[in-house]
Amino acid sequence: MFEHAEGEPALVLSQDQCWTLLEGVQHGRLVTVVGGRADIFPVNCAAQDRSIVLRTAPGSKLAEMAVNESVLFEADGILSDQAWSVVLRGTAARLESSAEREAAEELDLRPWVPTIKDYFVRISPEEISGRHFRFGEHPERELGEGSEGG
Repeated sequence: MFEHAEGEPALVLSQDQCWTLLEGVQHGRLVTVVGGRADIFPVNCAAQDRSIVLRTAPGSKLAEMAVNESVLFEADGILSDQAWSVVLRGTAARLESSAEREAAEELDLRPWVPTIKDYFVRISPEEISGRHFRFGEHPERELGEGSEGG
């Protein structure tokens, strides 16, 4: 799925590649900003119709998204020889209609802890970007490059 140019350890992903990766995740991070202060929350999530759906309970996340609906969502995957990261900038909205909630219920979102989480939120994307990384040895500097002596 990820073909890097010869010798290039980082690859910019297409939107389709980003969504393919997001369709396989169950966890990510939500970033909210209220009053100039950023907060980051681990969330359980699922991709649905090129959006991200998360399930939550009343508290900081829900309150902060009500104050400022502009959010960031980030998910990544790390293996022994490669990694990827996808960042989505979008708008968060609570799912209010019974049809939206029923569709979200079908995603089978599981909370991390056994608590009641009755609220679904959809993050509709405005921008999405991603990178894939091939791990390797740290390259040696050429003599004189970045050294103090020359």
